[in-house]
Amino acid sequence: MNEYGYIRVSTKEQNEARQRIAMHEFGISAANIVLDKQSGKDFERPGFCKLVKKMKPDDVLVIKSIDRLGRNYEEILEQWRYLTKEKQIAIVVLDMPLLDTRKDRDLTGMLIADIVLQLLSYVAETERQLIHKRQAEGIRAAKERGVHFGRKPKERPDQYEEILSLWKSGKISARAASRELQVDHHTFLRWSKEAANR
Repeated sequence: MNEYGYIRVSTKEQNEARQRIAMHEFGISAANIVLDKQSGKDFERPGFCKLVKKMKPDDVLVIKSIDRLGRNYEEILEQWRYLTKEKQIAIVVLDMPLLDTRKDRDLTGMLIADIVLQLLSYVAETERQLIHKRQAEGIRAAKERGVHFGRKPKERPDQYEEILSLWKSGKISARAASRELQVDHHTFLRWSKEAANR
């Protein structure tokens, strides 16, 4: 029987130290800790997939909290059943002692774990949906206030109007105008189109 720790953070910038400390305190060796820096929206994560393939019946998978396993309600339940029932792996969720399938492997213990898991998975999924909803509402509100997203428009050089009028009168080509202004050819064409629409 081997014990493995699985750590997940959503982005490369996030720090996994808290989860590492929890694994160390549980007694898992650094060599048996697997880390993914990826969203929990699905289970297509290289570290997790490799770990699951490696684990044998009666091995133990330790996670800090249920949302470290994932954030998609349906997929968490499906993955939990696959690991505990098909692969016969025990799972320990450190933040939720009721979700420790090493003990109480009888019908009542499994039933309690399933109920708690369904509830927690539902909460994790609802939280993910709320985050997306709040982000969308925030972006919409910001746009209504006139906040612009994306790259700041490139400033037109001082000699822009003069070069534009030379191009309009056919004295220079669009490519020559772009070179004079030291901008990309497409940028100059976009500027000239904007000028025509004003």
